[in-house]
Amino acid sequence: MVETRQAAADGEHLALRTRTRPVVSATQGVVSSGHYLTSMAGMRLLLNGGNAFDALAASVFAAAVIEPLANYSLAAEGVFMLYDAASGEVVSLSGQGGAPAAATVDFYRAQGLDTIPTGPGDQAHLSFTVPGIVHALLSMVERYGTRTAGEVLAPAVQYAERGIPNYEYMIERLRAPHTREQLDLYRTGGSDIFYPNGALPEPDSMLVQPAMAETLKRMAAAETAAHGHRDEGIRAARDAFYKGPIAETIVDSARRVGSILTLDDLAGYSSQFRPPVKSSYLGYDIYGHSTWTQGPVLSQTLNILESFDLRAMGHNSVEYVHTVTEALKLALADREAHYGDPDFAKVPLDGLLSKEYARERAALSDPARAHPELPPAGDPWRYSSVSQGATAAPMPAAALGDGDGGEDGGTTHAAVLDRDGNMACATPSGGGFVKSVFLPEVGAPLSTRIEMFNFVDGHPNVLVPGKRPRTTLVNYIVARDGAPLYTVGCPGGDFQAQANVQLILNTLLFGMDGQEAIEAPRFGTLSVTNSFHPHVYYPGRLAVEPGLPRETVEALEALGHEVVESPSCGMGATVASRNPDTGVLSVGGDPRRPCYAIGC
Repeated sequence: MVETRQAAADGEHLALRTRTRPVVSATQGVVSSGHYLTSMAGMRLLLNGGNAFDALAASVFAAAVIEPLANYSLAAEGVFMLYDAASGEVVSLSGQGGAPAAATVDFYRAQGLDTIPTGPGDQAHLSFTVPGIVHALLSMVERYGTRTAGEVLAPAVQYAERGIPNYEYMIERLRAPHTREQLDLYRTGGSDIFYPNGALPEPDSMLVQPAMAETLKRMAAAETAAHGHRDEGIRAARDAFYKGPIAETIVDSARRVGSILTLDDLAGYSSQFRPPVKSSYLGYDIYGHSTWTQGPVLSQTLNILESFDLRAMGHNSVEYVHTVTEALKLALADREAHYGDPDFAKVPLDGLLSKEYARERAALSDPARAHPELPPAGDPWRYSSVSQGATAAPMPAAALGDGDGGEDGGTTHAAVLDRDGNMACATPSGGGFVKSVFLPEVGAPLSTRIEMFNFVDGHPNVLVPGKRPRTTLVNYIVARDGAPLYTVGCPGGDFQAQANVQLILNTLLFGMDGQEAIEAPRFGTLSVTNSFHPHVYYPGRLAVEPGLPRETVEALEALGHEVVESPSCGMGATVASRNPDTGVLSVGGDPRRPCYAIGC
C-alpha cells in the first residue's frame, strides 16, 4: 500500500491518503474500464492506429461480452462524454433508448399497474426499452473515429466466440439466487450458457457466448457486404441492428415473451449528439448531460457547496460528510421534481444551475442536524428564462424496513485518452439478468430502463412513447482555460452522481491523483426515491463505505443520519487526466471491482 500525505497550506486540514495501486501514466494512450480484458480491447485499437473513439467503441462492445453480470447488455443503453481535439468540441452523446410506441400510461393502467415493473418476476417483458448503445457506438465511430465497424467489433467477437475465463466478480453475482431464478423463469436458455451443466461455474472455466458472437458478426458482415466508403459500411452495420436481420431477431424474440417492442421502434431510433450542460466550480468548467439524465445533480451540488469551506472541514471529516450529504439531498429533491427528457418537457435548467438559486438552497442546510427525509424541491423557475411548466412531484414510495438499501454494483464505465488529445468516456448499462429476460437468439437481455418513468400527469418524467426515461447514467469532462483535463465517471445507480461529486472534490479541491481519488472511501444518501422499480425510499438513511472510521460514523448518527455500511457507494469509478503542459496521460482503476487501467 502506498501512502501519501496531502500538502498543507495556510493551516488547511492534513489528511492521510492511501492507494493500493499506482497511477497508470503514458504518452500514447490510456484505457480504464470495468475489467482488464475490456481495457485490452480498447488498447488493441490504440496500438493498431485507432484513436480514443475507436478504442472506446471496442471496449464498450467487448464489455457486453465480458461484463454481462455488471447489468450491461449489447441490447441496452449508455451515455458518453466526448472531446474531439481536432474541432475543439465537447459533446454529450445519448445512447439512451426511449419508450416503445405502445408504452403508454393507459396501457399499464389497463394491466392494473401503477408503475412499470421489472424482474425479479414474470413481468419484466413489460419494461423493455428500445436498445440504444449500438447506435451510439457506431455513430461515434462514424463521426469521430478512424477505424471500421469490423475493427472495433473484432475484440468482442473474439471474446464471445473463443470464450473468456469466468472470474470472481461474475461468479459471485451468478451465485445470487435471484440471478438464476430470473434466467430460469422465462426458460429462454440463458441458464445453459451461464450455469454449465446446471452448476455455478468454477474460476477459470470458460464462458463461451455463440449467439452473442453471431449477433456481432452479422453487423460486421453487413459492413463488408456494403462495399462502399468507410462511413457507408458503418451505417450498414448499424442498420443491420436497427432495421435488418438483427432487429427482426430482437423483436421476434421479445414478442415470444410478451413484449410490446416493434420493428418500427427500433427503426425509428437514433442516438443524439448534443452540446453538453456546462457549469463551473473553483475556476474549472464541468461538462455533463442534460436532465434526460441525473447529470445536473452534480452541478447543482457543487454550486450549493460553494457556500461552504469544505477544505477547512477536512476530507471525509464529520462536518464534510454531513455538508456534502445535505447538499446532495437538496439537489436530488430537485431531480425528483424537475428533471425529465427536455425534448418532451419544460425544464428550468438555467434556473437549476443558477448560482443565486444555489445560495438560496444552501441556506436550507443545517450544520447541526440532518434533514430527516428528502427535503422539498425548490423553485428554480424564478431564476429561469423558461416560461414555467407544470411540475407535479410524485410522493416518495413507502419506506422499507428490510435490507440496507445499498446499490447492487450494476453498470460499468470506460474511459480512453489518446496522444492527439482526444478524450472519450462511456457509462453503459441495462439488461441485467435479475431484472430482464435473456433472449437466446440475440445472446443478451433487453434493457428495462423505462421502469424509471412515472405516471404522474404533467410531471417532466411522466411516461410518453418515444421519450427517454430520466436515466441514472452520467459522466463528465472537466476543463480549465478551455483545455479539457479530466474525464470522470462511476457506475452505481442513484449513487452515480453522488460518487462523481466526491471524485471531483477529491481531485479539484483536495489535489488527489486519479488513483487516490478513486480509492478514497465514499458515501451516499438513500433518502431519495430509488430510480429503479420498486422505487424504495429510506428517509434519512446514509450509506458509507467501510473505510470511514467508526468515530466518524457515530458522530454522523448523532447529527441524525441513519448510517448503514455499504460495500460500495459506486464501484468501478474512473478518473482519467491529461497534463496540459507535458501531454502525459494518467488514469486509475477502481479496486472495488476487477477494474484495470493500462497505458502505452
